[in-house]
Amino acid sequence: MMRKSTLSVVLAASLAATALVGCGDGSKSSSGSGQTTSDGAKVVTIWSPTDEPAIEEWWVEKINAFNEAHKGEIELKREAIVRADSYAYEDKINAAVTSNDLPDILYVDGPNISNYAADGIIVPIDDYFTEEDLNDFVDSIKVQGTYDGKLYALGATESSVALFYNKDMTDAAGITMPDKLEDALTWSEFEEIAAKLTTSDVVGTNIIMDKGEGLPYVLEQFWISNGTDFVSEDGSTAEGYVNSEKGIEAANFLNGLIQKGYANVEPIQQEFHNGKCATMLGGSWEVATLETQFPDVNWGVTYFPVADNGGIPTSPTGDWAACITRNADVEAAGTVIAYLMNQENVTTYAQAIAKLPTRASSYDTLTEYNDYPRSLFKEQSLNTGHPRPRTPGYTVLSPGFSEAMMNIFTGADVKESLDQLAEETDSNYQKNYAK
Repeated sequence: MMRKSTLSVVLAASLAATALVGCGDGSKSSSGSGQTTSDGAKVVTIWSPTDEPAIEEWWVEKINAFNEAHKGEIELKREAIVRADSYAYEDKINAAVTSNDLPDILYVDGPNISNYAADGIIVPIDDYFTEEDLNDFVDSIKVQGTYDGKLYALGATESSVALFYNKDMTDAAGITMPDKLEDALTWSEFEEIAAKLTTSDVVGTNIIMDKGEGLPYVLEQFWISNGTDFVSEDGSTAEGYVNSEKGIEAANFLNGLIQKGYANVEPIQQEFHNGKCATMLGGSWEVATLETQFPDVNWGVTYFPVADNGGIPTSPTGDWAACITRNADVEAAGTVIAYLMNQENVTTYAQAIAKLPTRASSYDTLTEYNDYPRSLFKEQSLNTGHPRPRTPGYTVLSPGFSEAMMNIFTGADVKESLDQLAEETDSNYQKNYAK
């Protein structure tokens, strides 16, 4: 595919704050590419977002173990970058592309893989995994990481989102939630329940995971369930998809939940956990959060809602994945990425972050996914999961969608907002990626 430009997004002026994890004698520059320690070891630097303490501890343990095993050969370092609810992490990557200061290994959110591959920022990683290894990974993570027939990224975890509910509130209202996929709530039933559970102190639902990537990650499923998507299957156009009649119906349904007062456009932090909303569209990782940090909340979880009149059962998939950048010492980086994605590390990482593992064999150890509520997320991941669009224009589509939906939620015209989003997405694709 011919390229007309090397970067398709506008670089931010400010960068996220960073914290360095790992040690070594190499320079403290953001990029470890081409550096060596005083004893001649190649420095390999990883960038990934900051995470919960359990994950930060996992990183320290695994980096120390790798460095001990490869002393004098490879010195592994990691820079943990704050991402929060915005695009600060992606902005830092874009700035590093411009300054040619990329790390060796880069963790990116799933839908951004196509963009980075098309722009030549990352390189294929097929050679660092055996066929037996790749066969152990679930299809969804391999599909997410593939662009133009080559594997560019692999991740240790998959994700899923379902509808959590406060059982005390649903029981008091005489509401029984579905316990079978074929009985998943329709949009109308979801809205009716949200309306019934809304009081002066509690809203019926929470549909805003965050105002950045959380919006397209969760809300795209309403487009898919209604028989459309954000873009065409080949990723080349948004016109007639995100702003189609069915897309407008999906946006109107979501906006109705906000405008009728059934959901907040400015939800408080952990609104569901703190008893301020009766239901929420939440990720599989919320199970562990509720179990460990909110033991007094009586909750349940049911399947992602489907559109009325025979809507398609659907749920989000996709997660962060590791890539090797064009600046890397590919041999050393390949050794590291194979280590990070081995069976033991995938299993322990998934366990620490409370997400679905990407290796099928990990379920032999993570037997908690055989039982409710985790079994529901496993079922969705295997049967109704839909990844976000694989298009190199996602870096424009994603923030554009988030902005459009927040504008709609605060009074902007639905069709005009989606038409503008489609126009800007297609303009970027035609300028930068069309053959």
